[in-house]
Amino acid sequence: MARLKGSGKRKPLLLLAHLDVVEAPRVDWTTDPFKFEEIDGYYYARGSSDDKAMGSIFVANMIRMKKEKFMPDRDIILALTADEEGGDHNGVDWLLKNHKELIDAEYALNEGGRGQEKDGKKILNQVQLSEKVFNSFTLEVVNKGGHSSQPRKDNAIYTMARALENLDNFDFPVNLNEGTRVYFERSSKIETGQLAADMAEMVKPNYNPEALKRLSVYPNYNALLRTTCVATMISGGHAENALPQDVTTNINCRILPGEDPEMIRQTLIKVIDNPIITVTSKNKAKISPPSGMNPDVFGPIEKVTQKMWPGVPVVPTMSTGATDGAYLRVAGIPTYGVSGIFGDASDSRAHGKDERIGVKSYYDGQEFLYQLVKEMSQKTSVKRND
Repeated sequence: MARLKGSGKRKPLLLLAHLDVVEAPRVDWTTDPFKFEEIDGYYYARGSSDDKAMGSIFVANMIRMKKEKFMPDRDIILALTADEEGGDHNGVDWLLKNHKELIDAEYALNEGGRGQEKDGKKILNQVQLSEKVFNSFTLEVVNKGGHSSQPRKDNAIYTMARALENLDNFDFPVNLNEGTRVYFERSSKIETGQLAADMAEMVKPNYNPEALKRLSVYPNYNALLRTTCVATMISGGHAENALPQDVTTNINCRILPGEDPEMIRQTLIKVIDNPIITVTSKNKAKISPPSGMNPDVFGPIEKVTQKMWPGVPVVPTMSTGATDGAYLRVAGIPTYGVSGIFGDASDSRAHGKDERIGVKSYYDGQEFLYQLVKEMSQKTSVKRND
């Protein structure tokens, strides 16, 4: 942790990045995933985009502001933490429980929002306002089993298969929040053709069901529209010549902010429609409220975006995955995922093979975040730019 002292006129601004990364088997990569290399205009390494880019940028920018003798009107706090990708000792959670005073802030800037390019052209700068809630459920069928030479109609595998078919045919209702509503409204002005029309349709009070049907075909848009639950693991049976006595399936749900995980469990029970199948929550969901489109934050983001990339719109978004922003939002610290680091929307390699980040994109993001932090640390009158 580091703190650049300010005048104290306003509550601090927190800059957050995690230092841990996911596994990366060497055999899967073209390069050594844990050796930092620059190749053909890209930085390659596990964590290069998630999230060592922002961590290193924040460090460099803090040093730059210190050397410039910059006097912000609020303290600027930097926290580089561990176990965002997994583990039992999440750094942000630990800080909030043990030393909240060290990171208590009016706002926080974190990962979760990136700039998107298409055919080499910058099309939008994303700001993450919220993220879906991770909750897995175990479906279980218990049966007395028997010899495979005498099949039974209540075969546990078939019972589970019918339940999963019901789930596959079910969609949770549409539920847009402030951020996702603005996302579709602004994205409709960027896209073209039927996709643009369908996005514009979805923000209407009485949207056309056919527009919803077409948008739901896209996994990324479908995930923004509603809570999703999907089977990810299944296990059952104990011998090839015996009827299964126990079959379990893991159902992973990504729940929209504001929706009750217990109500999602009850919905699964209704959809499965079989009382012999139990539905049990596997984890305690970390519920976090969305951060609002506050002009004190969006004003500077839009100002710097237009200064660096004129005409590129700022678009709020909701992460379908998870970040440490959830812990901060629960603790009452509005958190905004924004980086100014642009990349091709169809070539996201975080958590994947040959993770990389463009060299120019990296330094553009560094300058963007430098200017943004200074804008948010010098009291000026800003107006929301719709």
